[in-house]
Amino acid sequence: MGVQSIHNNNVHVLVIPYPAQGHISPLIQFAKRLVSKGIKTTFATTHYTVKSITAPNISVEPISDGFDESGFSQANDVELFLTSFKSNGSKTVSNLIHKYQKTSTPITCIVYDSFLPWALDVAKKHEIYGAAFFTNSAAVCNIFCRIHHGLIEIPVKVDDLPLIVPGIPPLNCRDLPSFIRFPESYPAYMAMKLSQFSNLNLADWMFVNTFQALEGEVMKGLTELFPAKLIGPMVPSAYLDGRIKGDKGYGANLWKPLSEDCINWLETKPSKSVAYISFGSMVSLTQEQIEEIAFGLKESEVNFLWVLRESEQGKLPKGYKDLIKEKGIIVTWCNQLELLAHDAVGCFVTHCGWNSTLESLSLGVPVVCLPQWADQLPDAKFLEEIWEVGVRPKEDENGVVKREEFVLSLKIVMEGERSEVIRKNANEWKKLARDAVSEGGSSDKNIDDFVDQLMDNDKNGHLISGKK
Repeated sequence: MGVQSIHNNNVHVLVIPYPAQGHISPLIQFAKRLVSKGIKTTFATTHYTVKSITAPNISVEPISDGFDESGFSQANDVELFLTSFKSNGSKTVSNLIHKYQKTSTPITCIVYDSFLPWALDVAKKHEIYGAAFFTNSAAVCNIFCRIHHGLIEIPVKVDDLPLIVPGIPPLNCRDLPSFIRFPESYPAYMAMKLSQFSNLNLADWMFVNTFQALEGEVMKGLTELFPAKLIGPMVPSAYLDGRIKGDKGYGANLWKPLSEDCINWLETKPSKSVAYISFGSMVSLTQEQIEEIAFGLKESEVNFLWVLRESEQGKLPKGYKDLIKEKGIIVTWCNQLELLAHDAVGCFVTHCGWNSTLESLSLGVPVVCLPQWADQLPDAKFLEEIWEVGVRPKEDENGVVKREEFVLSLKIVMEGERSEVIRKNANEWKKLARDAVSEGGSSDKNIDDFVDQLMDNDKNGHLISGKK
């Protein structure tokens, strides 16, 4: 199915992300894919994040989480934020549906972030279709789905390990999502993870931001509980199939990129010689860990570009920037996709958040894995052991990766025989990611099926369910 004109049907999809960068980015990409296939799409996000969205041919509408000035940081409590978002969000999404009912294109389907199961209740109340969108890996969906259904127990002591989950290699202590490893430390997050499945049986479709070649095995045996379609990687089209014109960025930046400084510096460096270090928009490292990475980079003598938020830069060793100016550059933010695509970049030191994981795979960049919490831990296991595109250095008894370990991992990924194997694997995944979203690829077909079912429903007034 090729690109169609935008107004050839009465289908109108409302896309609602959880209001954090790592959730907004893949959902805005999905909205762009729908628009490229002739579907009118509106993106509804909170007042605090709405001004950061710029995407051609997509309408953007504000909804309320009850903290309109500064979002989650205003609430500063997970439970309070989620409760407030549920009541205010339900109300304002209902208002949006009413607003569009008076137009020629009423909303016919809501694609909602799985962190917001109340959006499905709103869809059903208004008798429109609902599709859950999971922004984690299929492996992580598999784990929490089985816990929700009582099919696997949360291990309470080391003797219960490894955790055995069908379709997934055995998970030891360091591989477990932190909400499972320390359930008493994250009760609100654990509850949110499990609530994704609370009313999922009412959803008309389920989507996961991953692809068949990458996680098809993980999904085997889960189809009865979780008949999800794999539609990823949701990475801007310019870095994959190139079918969406001008799609070079997510069009959803909560921070101002500094890409010019970064790109100019990279231009002076040899091919595959630079280590790019970034821990995403949320992770905060301890001072000890930042110092170990800093001295490790100095000792390794590799060229490096380190993205470190201003609030984190005070943790650097005194006088460090002067110490490394021959070899390294430290900036507060950069366009990660542009950087990863640059020929000078030879490896990505990453926290293994799922978007960063998909970006490194899609752009064929080897990784050094420094996962910090949540789902980053199983992501790191897959990157190192299953997809074989990188190395995860060992932590000490306090969970800190010491400089010697860090330097060793950097050298393995950047130099020598094993680095050649790792780079070859990374290039293979890059090709498979591109194949998945290209015309006729596994993810592209799944999106086409969704579009066809919406169109068919528009013509015939009945749904060919995406779950049957």
